[in-house]
Amino acid sequence: MARQRMRYITLPSGDEMPVLGQGTWFMGERSSDLQQEISTLQQGIERGLALIDTAEMYADGGAEKVVGAAIKGRRDDVFLVSKVLPGNASLEGTVAACEASLRRLGTDYIDLYLLHWRGHIPLAETAEAMENLVEQGKIGQWGVSNFDVEDLEELMTVVDNEQVATNQVLYNLSRRGIEYDLLPWCRSNSLPVMAYSPIEQARLLEHPALIEVAKRHGVSPAQVAIAWVLHDRNVITIPKAANVKHMLENIESLSIELHHEDYVTLNAAFPPPARKVPLEML
Repeated sequence: MARQRMRYITLPSGDEMPVLGQGTWFMGERSSDLQQEISTLQQGIERGLALIDTAEMYADGGAEKVVGAAIKGRRDDVFLVSKVLPGNASLEGTVAACEASLRRLGTDYIDLYLLHWRGHIPLAETAEAMENLVEQGKIGQWGVSNFDVEDLEELMTVVDNEQVATNQVLYNLSRRGIEYDLLPWCRSNSLPVMAYSPIEQARLLEHPALIEVAKRHGVSPAQVAIAWVLHDRNVITIPKAANVKHMLENIESLSIELHHEDYVTLNAAFPPPARKVPLEML
């Protein structure tokens, strides 16, 4: 797949990140899948899917080990994202969790490190720990995940806008609640949104509206779902590919241009929110 078809988004730091990456949730759970998972990630990197998202939570570190095996010898070709669990996000715990992730990943730095969701530890303490990791060169920058507007507003009282690189949240055709307030807030504050589960863990793929639009374009329903998420230029997405075929289809979604008729069909089946919706998580 042509590398030049990738689009990029500028983070508050000025760095660029691909808008389409490779997710790893549920990887590393079965030894029988290990080689296929590694190979899929590697072939994705070779085709321009340089963004890889993982977390210490996924398979209790197993997904990070899969990623570590996949990026061995090609670390400079990858934009690596991982996450710290909220229970570990204290001043010392964040550093310890990051160091453990670095060992599993087989690298000495993570490009982007996220607080996986909000916990009981004060945001100021976690932010201080993140800044310490930046100063130590163990992470390039940091951000958050599963933060709603009020969480972000509180965070911005203890840090500057440009210190927070992204907010990773659940966003797809069936989970459009963020369009009411969170997505506009992030856009107005120049904070990119990273969407996880763009195909709702495959639950969207049998929906008649999605199938109808896919047939119009001669593509798969999954490709339409990913293309729809990426129509907003402030959004990044990280679908997991179970195999090379799915990974190639994900890349092809970058070239799909949805038309007015498609949006009408999809909006009728998946209406945008008319009021505030509590932030959803999977």
